Amino acid sequence: MMNFKSTLFASVLCSLFWPPSVAFAQTGVQGSLDTVQVYAAGSLRGPMTKIATEYQERTGQKIVLTFGASGLLRERIEKGESASVFASADTMHPQRLADGGSWRAPVVFVRNAMCALTSEKVSAEPSTLLSVMLKPEMRVGTSTPKSDPSGDYAWALFAKAETVQTGAYKTLDAKALKLTGAANSPQPPNGRTFYEWAMDEGQADVFLTYCTNAIAAQVEVPRLKVVQMPPELQVGAAYALTVNKAASTAAVAFAQALLEQPAQVIFNRFGFGSP
Repeated sequence: MMNFKSTLFASVLCSLFWPPSVAFAQTGVQGSLDTVQVYAAGSLRGPMTKIATEYQERTGQKIVLTFGASGLLRERIEKGESASVFASADTMHPQRLADGGSWRAPVVFVRNAMCALTSEKVSAEPSTLLSVMLKPEMRVGTSTPKSDPSGDYAWALFAKAETVQTGAYKTLDAKALKLTGAANSPQPPNGRTFYEWAMDEGQADVFLTYCTNAIAAQVEVPRLKVVQMPPELQVGAAYALTVNKAASTAAVAFAQALLEQPAQVIFNRFGFGSP
């Protein structure tokens, strides 16, 4: 597993990346400078905002970003909202759109992993993390499965825990607090991100989330701790990108740009791994 903390906001050598590839053929509706509507996983907010801003300045193409839990965004698209590009924190939700026939086959564009974000009162390291989470008094926060891939990855982690200690899945499944990722989940105050706010408010003792989220929360609230998963509990997250078949060539071009070196450098600076 890559060391996410050491790569956050760090310089990245161009040689780490493959030559630009053509993942999305330019077969969309005629190109224009009309707005490209991009729906993206909430964990992508930092890098996607920077990438879209730079792309817009360079090309003149207006990009509008909508962030949220990937499952909820997919439902909004299925109900008729006019997204052109969908960047999900998993492969399942974009594949479901593709299976419907109106969206292109998904392409993995970045990777992430799960970490534990803990209170300063919690003493845990990778080798002791599972035993700490299993303590009766320990409150374990997660996102909401099905609505948010982070929740699905948490339950995949619970399944791995069962292979380490019998009964771990049942215990973790029963105690997990689904604090975010649902349509009715509480929102943080303006200017704050969910994870640093929730942990700062003491809503959980341990929060299972993406390493990128955990590190960003620790930057905002330094007393929080980030604990990486031991090898036996590691769960990788593949983020996939798809484009509406009816989208303009401008949308296709932006989706392609997310796969190319300049955007990948930015993703990497925010702690995301290469495809």
